[in-house]
Amino acid sequence: MTITIKNNNFELHPCGAAYWREQDMLLISDAHLGKISHFRKYGSAVPQNAISKNFEELDAVFNHFQPQKICFLGDLFHSSINFEWQLFENWTRALSSEVILIAGNHDVISPLKYEELGIRIFSEWHIHHFLLTHHPEEKDGFFNICGHIHPGFRLRGRGRQALKLRCFYKSPQQLILPAFGEFTGNYMMQPEKEDQIFAITKNEVILIA
Repeated sequence: MTITIKNNNFELHPCGAAYWREQDMLLISDAHLGKISHFRKYGSAVPQNAISKNFEELDAVFNHFQPQKICFLGDLFHSSINFEWQLFENWTRALSSEVILIAGNHDVISPLKYEELGIRIFSEWHIHHFLLTHHPEEKDGFFNICGHIHPGFRLRGRGRQALKLRCFYKSPQQLILPAFGEFTGNYMMQPEKEDQIFAITKNEVILIA
């Protein structure tokens, strides 16, 4: 689904990424690479193939859009360096695109490690009338694109059935991206009157009336 914000077009993809057409830039939030290996190290029963799933999704969305730039809106790597860092290094070095990281609260790896891969790091990034951050922020004159919340929505049917879905959450001055990574969890949003929920199903993004 494509939405227009301040005369700019954003294509919302079912993987949870957004493609900013005018900037030829792919926006991804809360990938939390390394989280699965971190959990497995401490005994959690997380399937090993979930690791490859994250990188398969990254490859698929990159190949779909072929963007000039990729901007990770924070929490790119879940914690300290582990086995998955080598996979990320290999994935990054195979790219022809510029990679930018907006640092999040989980991004504790030394910036030098990212610089070795040619990745630029910012605490926030202003692009025209847009403000890219990890945590949701409000700033006069800017539309905020961010992550951190891991937004989800509980879709209720007739009777007592309910379906929990990841979503893109849009308010008048903000767009919150869903978590991209596997096993990240969701926070169920309670939309206000002017807010919009773009729910993610397996193959499409749907505006919830």
